[in-house]
Amino acid sequence: MDCPRIPEVSYGEFSKHLHDKGAAQRLPLAVTVELTERCNLRCAHCYINLAAGDRKAWQRELKLDQWTRILDEMAAAGTLWLLLTGGEILLHPDFREIYRYAKKLGMVITLFSNGTLITPELADFLQDWPPFEVEVTVYGRTRATYEAVTRVPGSYEQCLRGIDRLLARRLPLQLKTAVLTLNAHELRDLKAWAQDMGARFRFDPALNARLDGGKDPLTFRLPPEEVVELDRDDPQRYQELQERWQKYGGRPVNSDYLYTCGVGRSSCHLDAYGNLFPCMMVRTSRFDLQRGSLQEAWQEFLPRIREQKPRGNYPCGQCDLIVLCDNCPAWSQLECGDPEIPVSFLCNIAQLRAKTLIDRKA
Repeated sequence: MDCPRIPEVSYGEFSKHLHDKGAAQRLPLAVTVELTERCNLRCAHCYINLAAGDRKAWQRELKLDQWTRILDEMAAAGTLWLLLTGGEILLHPDFREIYRYAKKLGMVITLFSNGTLITPELADFLQDWPPFEVEVTVYGRTRATYEAVTRVPGSYEQCLRGIDRLLARRLPLQLKTAVLTLNAHELRDLKAWAQDMGARFRFDPALNARLDGGKDPLTFRLPPEEVVELDRDDPQRYQELQERWQKYGGRPVNSDYLYTCGVGRSSCHLDAYGNLFPCMMVRTSRFDLQRGSLQEAWQEFLPRIREQKPRGNYPCGQCDLIVLCDNCPAWSQLECGDPEIPVSFLCNIAQLRAKTLIDRKA
């Protein structure tokens, strides 16, 4: 007797279906965990990094037994996708044990790393316990450019060695970069390099303020005109913008609520000290998981965040270019000190994108 045919679907279709179902049922399908705020690099634009040897931060970080309890609660609540980020995740002394515990729970894990601390032993460990993907951030194709961003001599060669060790073990690798005034001139070379080694590549020119209120990263932003030029130079990026504009262009959100994304509906963020937030950038309200459970946070705390309404006439909610804009209340809070004030940098980008799309269509 023949077995019934099982239809094949792409991973994108599969994950979208689950995300849609999870959001409808308010399940925490995707959780981001910041294992540490400490980093061995001192990147000029970083929004979070503390010194690698920051003892106070290290003492406050959750240890293995605390993370295993939280991971158990996440698994019981329905978490499938787990992103481990930092800081630099490999600085956490319990990284391997935390990662392996989450793997045994069946979670689909992505790792964010700068690649400089990937030793042969660590690469062997990941080969034995393969993640869904490792994303390594690269800041330049030359030593001078890379280290102008990281501000740590020798970090360029360390990063290249880490990447080579991942590739040698055929681990799923994606390269990415933040595009700054310091490295924009090498973006094409970075793309070509990633393509030559068979790795996926993505870039992001939208820098935001630091979580501690510092505005230094904003000094390294490209002008909006150059950001839109990068859109035009990247066929896939430009096509995605076209598709979004054709499908949703000219439609304001017109929501009664401040937060209209998926935060607190199918995703959330945990910091290195056990605090739960709606997302990585929303840090004005928190729930302490050392004093309460994930279930309490999900059922009681996050709905209150999502129910927040604008105090007055919220311009972003009425803007018909919102589909081309990266602005959100969290970004406004970080940069302007108010979740309802639009970020002019992002407004300018959205307006230029709309003009480009309309002009090309004509």
